[in-house]
Amino acid sequence: MPLPAPPHVPRSLRDRLKDHPDCVARLQNALNRYVGDPSRQDLFKGAIRELQRTLQALSAESSNELAAAKTAGDQAAIDITSRKYYELYTAGWLVFEMVDMDDLWDYFRTNKDAFK
Repeated sequence: MPLPAPPHVPRSLRDRLKDHPDCVARLQNALNRYVGDPSRQDLFKGAIRELQRTLQALSAESSNELAAAKTAGDQAAIDITSRKYYELYTAGWLVFEMVDMDDLWDYFRTNKDAFK
C-alpha cells in the first residue's frame, strides 16, 4: 500500500506561526521527512518529537537573531524578533504538552494501515 500524503502541520501551530511562513514550511518539511520512513514505531509520538526538534532549532535561531538585533541597537528588529521568539516558544509549549494536536492524531489513526 502506498504511503498517504504527509500530514499538514497542526492547525494550532499554523495559526500561532501565521506571520512566519518560513517556520511553518520547515515544520512541514520535518513532517514530510518523518512520514517518509514507514518503519517507524509509534508514529504520532515520533511526529511530535520531530516537531519539537524543529521548533527547538527555530527557537535557537530566533534567539540568535534577537541577540544580534540587541547588539545592533535596532529597536524595530528587536520588536520583530522578540515577537517571533515568543511565538516559537509558545508553539513549542503547545507541541510539548500535545495541546490541539488532534488533526495530527487523526491523520495517523486514519492512515494506520498504510504504515504497517
